[in-house]
Amino acid sequence: MRLDPGLTPDQRQLVVRIQQQAKTYAYGFVLGIPLTFGGAHYGITRTPIGFAATAVGLVAVAVGLFAMTRMRALKQQLRLITPDAWRSPAAHLPGARKAATLAAYLNGVLVLLSFAAAGYLLYKGAGWGAYGNSFGFGALVLGAFIPFGMGIAAATTIPQLLRVIPAGAKVGRSLYSIIMVLATTVLVEGIKGKDPLPALTGAVVVAVCLGAMTLLGRATKRMRGESV
Repeated sequence: MRLDPGLTPDQRQLVVRIQQQAKTYAYGFVLGIPLTFGGAHYGITRTPIGFAATAVGLVAVAVGLFAMTRMRALKQQLRLITPDAWRSPAAHLPGARKAATLAAYLNGVLVLLSFAAAGYLLYKGAGWGAYGNSFGFGALVLGAFIPFGMGIAAATTIPQLLRVIPAGAKVGRSLYSIIMVLATTVLVEGIKGKDPLPALTGAVVVAVCLGAMTLLGRATKRMRGESV
């Protein structure tokens, strides 16, 4: 990932270390979740040897959790030297407070959309035959975990926004872009399959995401005290 040229040397060093931990976290969960759930499915439905894969998966998840803990500690250090991670100097202004409240509501909608996406994947898994296949079940749980984790991440930004911390809006904007990609996939599938419900749902979610991203961008500027 290309680093922001505006970063200070201290910020750059921390960002590089965070990226390293993020890779370990991603590998741990991407490998661990399918092995854990797929192995358990195989162990229950086929033969107990599947539980060996579950054990390996749990080790991988543990490695991912350790990396996540390290990553959170590094992010906390980065926040201490990043202006947007502190309460905005313009927090006393009514416009900044209103923008922060709006951003908090938008990120609340993001939480609901993320959880809905996770539920949608679990629901569609039945039609894909994932519940009758150990490999498919592991992949399905991993797929549902991604939007679920995004929902948790979005929820953690709401207290920040209520304290008028601009970073919460920036995180929400990034997460909305991911939901928009997922919604675009649903929209395209609906059009290809000539199914109006997925097509309409995908189109509505894409529109909501575009609107939310625009509003969050403006809210970030207002919370900083900048003119929009």
